[in-house]
Amino acid sequence: MYTTPTPPPPIPPPKPNSHDVSRLGTPAGNSPRPPPPVPDNGYSGGLESMGVSNGRIATTDASGLILAPSAATSGIARQHQEPIPDPGDTWLPRMLEDKSKQDLAEILSNPSVLQALTVSPATMHPSLAQTQDALQTALDENINLAQHLTELETRLAHQRSATQAQLLSAHALDRQWRSRQADMDTALAPFAPAALYTRLTQALQEQEMLCAAMEESFLEGEGTQGGGSKGDDGAGRSLATERETLDWVRRYREARRLYYLRQERKERWNERRVGGWR
Repeated sequence: MYTTPTPPPPIPPPKPNSHDVSRLGTPAGNSPRPPPPVPDNGYSGGLESMGVSNGRIATTDASGLILAPSAATSGIARQHQEPIPDPGDTWLPRMLEDKSKQDLAEILSNPSVLQALTVSPATMHPSLAQTQDALQTALDENINLAQHLTELETRLAHQRSATQAQLLSAHALDRQWRSRQADMDTALAPFAPAALYTRLTQALQEQEMLCAAMEESFLEGEGTQGGGSKGDDGAGRSLATERETLDWVRRYREARRLYYLRQERKERWNERRVGGWR
């Protein structure tokens, strides 16, 4: 038999050189685009730690508190689960479809059998099972919340007792401090500014009276001792010697200097030039 020879395949085009300008500057038209960058794991981990997962924030209750993971997960599952519609009054379990009317009438007349058929997992409708599952989940959540509230109540009672004890201790310490402060004020009363000013005024008056008494005693001759020549008036009073006079002058100058020092201090006080009480 005569057979037509198969034509040879076409020659493939030459591969472009890696140093070709067109290969370096222009990408191939059929080359796929690079994939988008993968987000940083630290950022995604931070979102998960903040309660954000797949763009959804953690479920919170009416008070703004974040629910427990189990409660939040079950709540989200119930929200995303599509409800099964109610079949209506015409629905019958499969095991009752081949029953006669007499059997159905007997079942309807027996409440216990009717209740058993209604709640039995083998005969109940899926919508009722879904409702019971949601109810059971809600009951479990309520039980968990009640237990959590009981624990919080115990902790709150303990903290309240501790706070009450600390408050009573603080009141006792406050009373002790007030008593110590009263004792301190009584002990420091002689060193108060008013008491110091009164003492300075009394000391100034006493020093002035002392200087006046020394002057009067010297003029009357009572402050001199020792013998001496009698005066021309014949009164018989002795004159002070030079040593006694110098001693009196020294004592008088010291007393007068102390008087002027106290007077200067009082004037500075009146002018509010005393440090600490300006």
